[in-house]
Amino acid sequence: MITVVLADDEDLIRGALAALLELEDDITVLEQVSDGEAAVAAVARHRPAIAVLDLEMPRKDGVAAAEAIHRTQDTAVVLVTRHARPGVLKRALAAGIRGFVPKTTPASRLASILRDIHAGGRYIDPEIAASALTEDACPLTARELDVLRLTLRVPTVSAIADEVHLAAGTVRNYLSSAMTKLGVATRHEAARIAYDEGWI
Repeated sequence: MITVVLADDEDLIRGALAALLELEDDITVLEQVSDGEAAVAAVARHRPAIAVLDLEMPRKDGVAAAEAIHRTQDTAVVLVTRHARPGVLKRALAAGIRGFVPKTTPASRLASILRDIHAGGRYIDPEIAASALTEDACPLTARELDVLRLTLRVPTVSAIADEVHLAAGTVRNYLSSAMTKLGVATRHEAARIAYDEGWI
């Protein structure tokens, strides 16, 4: 029997997926949860063969939850998502996920994928993989990427400047250049694009 923990913050989707998987003779859903931290806790409790996680969840997204799970468990992780960017796939693979599938995948196909993963295989949706291979080159310099990376966790420009040992005005120039190249109005938007694309 293939044991599964499901995590998705959309109750209807999670419930429907659980019901459909339970129709399979060789798959049983041990628990359903609605956020990443609950997923990590459920996997620790049940030690399922596979954790099926939504990529975008509150209190740890699917990649962060996968990283936390793999620190203590050998449970295989499959991520499902509506919006798959190449950078997300790269981070997911680095986190050790074994499957990456769009939410448009039929339940019967997902069941087959879970069987393959349970047998030791891996599944990456072909369209997601193709987009990762053909993604555009990063237009930002190494220093622009440095300050955008810090933007994700450091609250002010002066604090970023302290971290990179540059003047605040210089950091503002790097941020402004990155924002111009990416066509956005704020450093936070620029950092989010860079993160989604896998550049930082």
